[in-house]
Amino acid sequence: MPQEVFERHAWAYDQWFVLHRTVYRAECERIRAVLPAPDARTVEVGVGSGRFAAPLGIPVGIEPSVALGQMARQRGIEVIRGVGEMLPLKDRSCSSVLMVTVICFFDDPARAIAEAYRVLVPGGVLVAGFLERGAPLIQAHLRGETGHRFLSQGRFFTSVEVQALLRDAGFSIRSAESEHDFCVIVAEKCQETERV
Repeated sequence: MPQEVFERHAWAYDQWFVLHRTVYRAECERIRAVLPAPDARTVEVGVGSGRFAAPLGIPVGIEPSVALGQMARQRGIEVIRGVGEMLPLKDRSCSSVLMVTVICFFDDPARAIAEAYRVLVPGGVLVAGFLERGAPLIQAHLRGETGHRFLSQGRFFTSVEVQALLRDAGFSIRSAESEHDFCVIVAEKCQETERV
């Protein structure tokens, strides 16, 4: 994960949600509509500054950035320092997992998704929200038209590619919807008897 840019520019990262309040609120509401009601075992992987976990009522976040983790703590989130590819959580310890705009920053997205599968209870749900590679903003960045310091650290995927990663890890896809270039996928961990 490109941690240095988030450490050095944590305030700028967090300000994006203020400057783009309408987009942020719309994304938050789309996630709220599909995320199972959070409980004590709900976790956000890549919690960042807590901008999604806090309003959604997610109590725990995993975050490698110290600076962003401090912001999330100020928003009432219990932050555990760690990375998605090696979650510091026990097997079957989570009821649901949220990943918002983080898949593009994993060093190994397949491993991070496999880790989410490991920590979920059977029947548990992973909700992934991300900017698709085909989005105009991402395409402009890939053509070198923008100098976005955070996007420059990412590797972007299509909905089809993320769904394939989820299926490879053992998830079944409940839904996948794109709106305004932001895709939200809901995937369920199969019951133990379903996976051979």
